[in-house]
Amino acid sequence: MKIKPEIPNNALPPLPPNREIVESKSVLRQESKAAVALAELKGIANTLPNQSILINAIVLKEAKASSEIENIITTHDSLYQALIAKSFKPDSATREVLRYREALFEGFNFIHKKGFLSTNGIIKIQNILEENTAGLRKLPGTVLKNGATGKVVYTPPDDKNVISRLMSNLEKFLNEDDTDDISPLIKLAVQHYQFESIHPFYDGNGRTGRIVNVLYLMLKGLLDIPILYLSGFIINNKGEYYRLLREVTFSNKWEPWIIYMLQGIEQTAKDTIGQVNDINKLMNNTINIVKEKSPRIYSKDFIEVLFEQPYCKIDFLVERMKIERKAASRYLQNMEEIGILKAKKIGRENIYINTKLFDLFKK
Repeated sequence: MKIKPEIPNNALPPLPPNREIVESKSVLRQESKAAVALAELKGIANTLPNQSILINAIVLKEAKASSEIENIITTHDSLYQALIAKSFKPDSATREVLRYREALFEGFNFIHKKGFLSTNGIIKIQNILEENTAGLRKLPGTVLKNGATGKVVYTPPDDKNVISRLMSNLEKFLNEDDTDDISPLIKLAVQHYQFESIHPFYDGNGRTGRIVNVLYLMLKGLLDIPILYLSGFIINNKGEYYRLLREVTFSNKWEPWIIYMLQGIEQTAKDTIGQVNDINKLMNNTINIVKEKSPRIYSKDFIEVLFEQPYCKIDFLVERMKIERKAASRYLQNMEEIGILKAKKIGRENIYINTKLFDLFKK
């Protein structure tokens, strides 16, 4: 049956698609490259002394990039100030990006506790993103339009029973054992297409779907922590992303879409590997400087606190290092004196910025 953009796609086929369609030779070649890069990332992430350093860096970068796809624009500086300074009042865009971060950690904790990802878990993620409890769509009327022309490009299923049935099918596909089945990386591309095509929520589908991507990689043991996000790749190739999604829907062309997603995984994994190496290099340089110029206050824990996120304050040292506030203040002032940190006043609070780390995270 020919699909028309203006007619609800209530006949959207359940998963999985025919294996021959999604496992061409070209797809398998690209899948192999993506798998190698992802395995290298998983291994190199373990070289960081504290993996929360990378989690904090990548999660905020992804939150910002994913929201930019939805035209929600904020800055790294606003994000970090909102996280650390009690007196800082974030604007609406910054609050939305921070909700993305919160939603991602909700999903991370969900699969860590449960060992699977359910429809209810996905709904919880979307609830946090959109600050509502509307759940799955129950009313018709949702259409996707070209932002420039206003022309309808796709109408997702509008029958609540169809949406519920398709989400149950997707849940099974996400959690089933992959033995003798399609490669998990190919399945990631397939499930992402399906989720976006179901378009199960009134709002927040794009960002929810991008969170599901990284959770799926963790479910399948391809990553230990949530450190690979495709939003940057999608932003840089946004036209291709939407064009290839439509080609699957209207022409059943799976191969270009799957290759696109696999290339995104490979490229993003390589970029993240580079960032891990840069963080390690900067941390080692910082250790050498502190050992040389301030040996009395050097400790492994102290350096880790300075790297967990680019903005630091006295409370962080008091809590993590179990030292008095006067000592913590003296440590941070000393780091400013030797050029490691730069002080900034936000309201009544003194915040100290690891400027080189901040610049690294902005790249």
